[in-house]
Amino acid sequence: MAMINPFKEFTFLMKSEPKTDKKKPSRGWIIDESKCFTKIEVEKLRKQTFEEKTSGIRKMKFTQVRNWFMVELGLNVGLRVTEMAELKHSNVLVENNKSSIVLIGKGNKKRTVTISSSFKKTFKEYCQLKYKFGYDIDRESNVLVNVKGTKISKRALQKFFKRIILKSGLPNYFSIHCLRHTYATFLLWASGYNYRFVQKQLGHSSIRTTQIYASVVDSEGKKAVERLYK
Repeated sequence: MAMINPFKEFTFLMKSEPKTDKKKPSRGWIIDESKCFTKIEVEKLRKQTFEEKTSGIRKMKFTQVRNWFMVELGLNVGLRVTEMAELKHSNVLVENNKSSIVLIGKGNKKRTVTISSSFKKTFKEYCQLKYKFGYDIDRESNVLVNVKGTKISKRALQKFFKRIILKSGLPNYFSIHCLRHTYATFLLWASGYNYRFVQKQLGHSSIRTTQIYASVVDSEGKKAVERLYK
């Protein structure tokens, strides 16, 4: 999902919520640079996975192609890791001008996530490559699979992502869940701070959770003031 951002870096995001009453707002989240990729880091990550995809096609190594798509899925759709592991081809609607993913997410709640035309093309390319490598792309097959063609575990996705981070030369503290955080913050900015839309995309039960991302306004606003007329 290509977006032009006037700020070169995002220096925010959250740490995990403390155990608390679900009805109460999540006040435990704080600004945390270790939870979100900057625009420059996203470009670096994508460069690495694109190179792996190219190598995978040339050397007939499907895992490298899958890992490329895994990162694109996280950056362009913002799924939870469990949702990535559970995602099936039947969940992705890209035919007849459709551009969405239908999920049963956290709390067994159904949601529809709108996807960009760019990611729609990425998904179709991945399906073509997956089929070329001899893996199923029928409706009930999982989108992300292991070398045996069966469902991949959440833990395996986390491990593969860590390997990509290492190869990319990015800080080791980044986890696969940071893809979701990055998607959320970039989408919030790109949508003109449309919290309701971002809440829908992410599947947050409360808009208060989505509003935590408002911290970007303060941190990036200060940078903008410093650069004013310079």
